[in-house]
Amino acid sequence: MIEEPPKLTIKRPSRRPSKEQIAGFQHIPTGFVVDALDGCGALSPMIQPLGDGRDFTCIAAGPAITVNTGPADILALLASLKFIQPGDIVVSAFSAFQGCAACGDRVAGMIKNNGAAGFVTDGPIRDYQGMVEVALPTWCTGINANSPVSQGPGTVGMAVQIGGMEVEYGDMIVADRDGVVVVPFERIDQVLERLVRIKELEIELDKEVAAGLKQPAAIAELLESDQVRFID
Repeated sequence: MIEEPPKLTIKRPSRRPSKEQIAGFQHIPTGFVVDALDGCGALSPMIQPLGDGRDFTCIAAGPAITVNTGPADILALLASLKFIQPGDIVVSAFSAFQGCAACGDRVAGMIKNNGAAGFVTDGPIRDYQGMVEVALPTWCTGINANSPVSQGPGTVGMAVQIGGMEVEYGDMIVADRDGVVVVPFERIDQVLERLVRIKELEIELDKEVAAGLKQPAAIAELLESDQVRFID
């Protein structure tokens, strides 16, 4: 007979961005981060700010603490509460199960009480009004009042698959009303370096558009070149 798996498997933390690295991502739009990642890095658009961020602010950036609960279960999420460090973003993979909530206001309250900066899941949330009162920045797939169980098995601190991407403990999560972006741990410094120039370019372009820019110069040049064929 195959042995039953343990209820929980917990990987001890082995890496975490520095305070300086974490600070470098604060108040940076997800669009800028995606540009620094060569145009990718965002989770599925099915994962959105709870309530579209209307009733409380959903902006956060911090290291991922990864949780894999499996469908309809939150035992691993409850276990992760012990391991949250201030500023973490809890990334809870729910196997994209939509039949019940992946979290509610009381668990969200405990996540916030432990210092987390945000919560990301590929499942729904319940207790909307309570979630508004807790005001933990949360990204999810919607709302479902059905309750999960807490039986396991599950993991904490191991790589998870969520929103079409793999997320590992210590990856940087940057999230706002446009969605959630994952910066792999190995690319943090590279992305921070690129963000300096991207912010400069965005500011310049914003000024040009505000001043009346109607068309990028590169497109105007292309339309005048022999690389475009017009058909009457």
